[in-house]
Formats: sequence, C-alpha cells, structure tokens
Amino acid sequence: VIEPGAQIGHGCRIGAYAYVGARVVLDAGNIVGPHVVIEGVSRIGPGNRFLQFASIGAGPQSDAWAGEAGALEIGRDNVFREQVTVNASTGAAPTRIGDRNIHMANGATLGGHVRVEDHAWISGLTAVHQHARVGAYAFVAGGSMVVQDVPPFCMVQGDRARLAGLNTTGLKRAGIDTTGLRRAYRTLFMKGGALVERIAAARAETADSPEVARLTAFLEGSTRGVICATRRQSMAA
Repeated sequence: VIEPGAQIGHGCRIGAYAYVGARVVLDAGNIVGPHVVIEGVSRIGPGNRFLQFASIGAGPQSDAWAGEAGALEIGRDNVFREQVTVNASTGAAPTRIGDRNIHMANGATLGGHVRVEDHAWISGLTAVHQHARVGAYAFVAGGSMVVQDVPPFCMVQGDRARLAGLNTTGLKRAGIDTTGLRRAYRTLFMKGGALVERIAAARAETADSPEVARLTAFLEGSTRGVICATRRQSMAA
C-alpha cells in the first residue's frame, strides 16, 4: 500500500504487504521488503534495504509524546535487518541515520537522544541509556547495559558496562596505528588522579596522534559521564 503523496524514486522495489505513508520520500534504488512499514515524515536517501517486518518512522516510544509529527532522516546504502524499529523524533530535530550502516545486531536498543559515531559496533541484546554516546570505532559487547558514554576506540562489556581494553581487532581492520592509543589508554584509564590531569598528560605524551586527540576531546565533551572504570577495578570495588 502506497499512500497518495508518497514520493518513490526511480528503481525502488516494494514488496508484498508493505506500507509506505503519505509523507515518506524514498530516493532512488531503495528495496522495501514484505510487511515493512515506513511512515511519518521520513526522508530516505538512495540505495537502502529494509528487510521484512521492519518498522520505520513511527512515533517515538515516549510518555511525553503527544502525537505531533516527528521526523526521520536516513542517508544512503544502509541495511535494516528483520524487525528493526527506527522511531521518529519527539520534536523538530529529526532522528538521523548516516550512510552505509548495518543497523546494529539483533536485540540491540538505543534510548532517546543517543549518538553513535562512525564505525562503532553495537552487539546483540545491548541497551544504551538515553542521552549516552558511543564513540567512533568503539565495540560494545553482547548483553551490555550502557549507562554512560562509551569512549572511542575502546571495548566495553557487562552490566553495568565497564572498559575491557582497546578495540584492537576493529582498529587493525581499519588500519589505525594503536601505538599512541595504547599509551593514552594506560594514562587515561589505568592511572590515578583527576581526569583533567590525566587528559593533559595523555595529550602531552601523544601530541602527534589524531586518534588520541579525538579520544580526549570526547572525554571532555561528555555531559553524562564516560565509562572509565575497567572490569577489574569494578570487581575490586
């Protein structure tokens, strides 16, 4: 069912029993599988693929939502697997998804106002708290409960999630030199002292590393707090 007013780009394929709402814009080459629902004020870039039973653009799961039209913006070449749910926003700022993502693993959940940076990996049965951030190239292990920001380039795991080291496998695959990050990790997360002092020390030790600069800037920009305690420190506490 394609409602009057929906804009369907060249080469889109829409499967049996799918529904596309009146305010949806599908750019060229999207594949919408059977039983997929795309509704709301949804602008979807080219070349995305929505597998069966995905729910895209419905109103937010929020007690504060009064039925007003939220918005959803999706880039290009993303894959939304079976039964993925992507809700529209609660206000004027849309829910945004960039380009070339596979939308997380099965059972992974993001609360409202979560920001996930480039090349992050969110494993199955994971929940990320509202307003938390997941940094670039971070790896969140399966079954994690994330209540604070996940630092870039790092792995976290557990309930509540704790640091488990650098995401060395992901960094190797991306061709990122980990020499500076290893030194910064030890300074930032394995030494004592105030965080502001550790950030200054890490920058002084690795002034030529753009990855360390990104990591320390992420720590400074946190409003919710960053996962800093390692699993060993948590057990000792």
